[in-house]
Amino acid sequence: MKKHFSIAAVVLAAAAALFLSACGKTDSGKQKIGISIPSADHGWTGGVVFWAKQAKQDIEAAHPDIEVLISAAADSASQVNGIENLLIRGIDALVVLPHEPAPLTGICEKVAQSGKKLIVVDRGLARPVEDLAVVGDNPGMGRAAAEVIAAELGGRGNIVLMQGVLCQVNTERVEAFKAVIARYPGLKILDDGVSDWKTEQGLRLMENYLQKYPVIDAVWTGDDDVLLGALKAYEESKRKDVKLFIGGGGSKAIIRKILDKDPLVRQTVTYPPRMIYSAAEEAVKLLKGSVPADKRMVIKAEVVDRSNAAANYYPDSAY
Repeated sequence: MKKHFSIAAVVLAAAAALFLSACGKTDSGKQKIGISIPSADHGWTGGVVFWAKQAKQDIEAAHPDIEVLISAAADSASQVNGIENLLIRGIDALVVLPHEPAPLTGICEKVAQSGKKLIVVDRGLARPVEDLAVVGDNPGMGRAAAEVIAAELGGRGNIVLMQGVLCQVNTERVEAFKAVIARYPGLKILDDGVSDWKTEQGLRLMENYLQKYPVIDAVWTGDDDVLLGALKAYEESKRKDVKLFIGGGGSKAIIRKILDKDPLVRQTVTYPPRMIYSAAEEAVKLLKGSVPADKRMVIKAEVVDRSNAAANYYPDSAY
């Protein structure tokens, strides 16, 4: 009987090990970094997905003791579920770009309270519980675009702008843009409708602006995808008054227009989706015992024009 019991125990133990392995619960001896991001529902988030995959490839090649798990979600509820699954799979660090700050705060607090490293990217949480925030330079992005417009128009002209999703990121960009424009008495903002960072909404807003205002000198869309929609509406209108369109993000399509000497698109301002890659690199450092000198890493906004587009930006653009 003892022999039979022993054999049965071995069989049961083997079955249990196989089950746990299938469920991703066995300890491979590797530390695990989870990356939680929105799905590629927009050009910029498409770039985020690209750079997350690149981070996985490069980190696992450089650090055989680390595994990177990526979870992409279409909405906030799905993103919370995805992070729960990453916790079940035994992550040691989480890099998260929230769909929305408030719905993701609770699960991120759970991650932090469990002793795991937490890096939040781009959009802050409702309560700051992260070890490190990696963010774009939103005020810098707005300021740079406004300074380009002021210079191109010689400090005089009519401007329309397109706000994005009404959130902190958008507010920081728009307030900085308007603060610069306010320094030029000859510049006037005619309108500032909401685009939700969508190409089709950029087209509709531009159609509306063209009907309302007989003279528009410059258009700031704050986003390169929105810019594509605005350009289409303007081209179809056959008007010739607009001197400059400027977006934001640094998409390959817009940088290509700059390189091709498009008369209306001469600059854009970066907001690199590569920040998710930088955040993943910081997660590796945290797991290896590094302590960040600052809890906030800002990825600087830079103006892209014909002088620097080919060498510095076009080859690296992922969307």
